[in-house]
Amino acid sequence: MRRSLALAFVATISLIAPAAPHANPLAQPDWGKFEVDFEENGKAWKEIQAQMPAPPKPENLIDIKLDSSTRNKLFIDAASLSSGEDGVVRYTAIIRTPSGAENVTFEGMRCETGERKLYAFGRASGDWSRNRFAKWELIQARLAGGYHRELFFHYLCLVGENRDLPTLLRLLKSGGNYQR
Repeated sequence: MRRSLALAFVATISLIAPAAPHANPLAQPDWGKFEVDFEENGKAWKEIQAQMPAPPKPENLIDIKLDSSTRNKLFIDAASLSSGEDGVVRYTAIIRTPSGAENVTFEGMRCETGERKLYAFGRASGDWSRNRFAKWELIQARLAGGYHRELFFHYLCLVGENRDLPTLLRLLKSGGNYQR
């Protein structure tokens, strides 16, 4: 009885979805081809080489409003802000703790994929130290106090907004899209 049910099931499935001629039923699908079919103009995304910006100057810093889960302050260096042909928004971020300690980083954000990349760390001398392990990482939307989340959702990657330099600067200086 079980054997006849199994044969009936296989026969039904073969009528619904007949195999291609000479197709190997155990072969794995070629998912790489599938993904490329949906990419714009059939070309894979290619990142342009990020150029290190000049060290941030106090007069170029824009104070960014963070949520209340952190006491740290975030500043973006307006002079370093760019929107590349590859769709990456690049900027220098300065995190200042209540005690005055600062962490300076040069970063990029890919709005289309919700990813970020840390290109370099700022040194006290004003030089940059490239991140040897730089890679694209997903932005953690649920991470409390995560400034990448704030930049992504409220300033740099708003749906329907242009990502040209004047628009980005306007959003950063005006407090972004904050509807709490």
